[in-house]
Amino acid sequence: MASTRNRRRGGGSVDYWPGFVDALSTLLLAIMFLLSVFVLAQFLLSQEISGKDTVLNRLNSQINELTQLLALERSSKQDLEDQIDTLSSSLATSRDERTRLQSLLESGSGAASEAEQRATGLSQTLDEERKVSRRALSQIQLLNQQISALRRQIAALEDALDASEVKDRESTTKIADLGKRLNVALAQRVQELNRYRSDFFGRLREILGNRDDIRVVGDRFVFQSEVLFPSGGANLNPEGLQEMAKLASALVELGEEIPDEIDWVLRVDGHTDNIPLSGGGRYRDNWELSSGRATSVVKYLIEEGVPANRLVAAGFGEFQPLDQEDSQEARNKNRRIELKLTEK
Repeated sequence: MASTRNRRRGGGSVDYWPGFVDALSTLLLAIMFLLSVFVLAQFLLSQEISGKDTVLNRLNSQINELTQLLALERSSKQDLEDQIDTLSSSLATSRDERTRLQSLLESGSGAASEAEQRATGLSQTLDEERKVSRRALSQIQLLNQQISALRRQIAALEDALDASEVKDRESTTKIADLGKRLNVALAQRVQELNRYRSDFFGRLREILGNRDDIRVVGDRFVFQSEVLFPSGGANLNPEGLQEMAKLASALVELGEEIPDEIDWVLRVDGHTDNIPLSGGGRYRDNWELSSGRATSVVKYLIEEGVPANRLVAAGFGEFQPLDQEDSQEARNKNRRIELKLTEK
């Protein structure tokens, strides 16, 4: 570390390009993260609101049913009241008729017997109407009790509906607060990892030197395949072993500095040019060749002390070129191994 600091303090121009690239990559990662959290929050909120809407619809349906039942009971009550009014009118008429018959009994003896029979019949009718009237009053009282019970049930449903709406608002607030806290926490972790990535690239540049065949492209450190491998092969050549030993030393040193809560990995990506393999060798196509080269780098880094759970190997064949031109210069540029320090 002391020798590294001395080399940093020594002569040489300062290359600001990695810092600029790190700033751009940090901004891109932050935007992608915010979009992911927004989609997650929208999904959770839609699920919560969907459940609340189902409960609200069920409660509204019950209220509508109870309202219809209450209207029906009120209609029945009105019918009974009309019936009582009719019975009361009949009762008054019967009383008038009885009074008239009694006056006839008093005024004449010839019609006394007939009047007495009619009076007896009217008395029976009057008694029956009184019984009907009492039954109607009893039914009205029962209806009033049922109406009161329905009103209490409607009030309870309205209270439950209000409580559900309050809970819904509280859940929405909690989700929004959780999203903000998650945004802050993850943004801090991304910034911290970017700082270590910048430090790692700076150390690699110091260790490997300024070479045309080893360069930084975006957020990746790029080795041309000819530096590490023979043509068509995936076994590291002597120069490749030397360069990978330097990389492993820097990576082990950096791994001791990165906090345990940052779940980082070094991704090793293999790329080839667009010339198909003959198929007669060890590798049948560029897919296998690119994967084999990435795996060789990973295995050697493990031998040099880099933890296996911090490494990832991937092969892309010829399908992720840096240069789209169909020329020898473009093919030389596209045959490469890329290193990227990222999170799992």
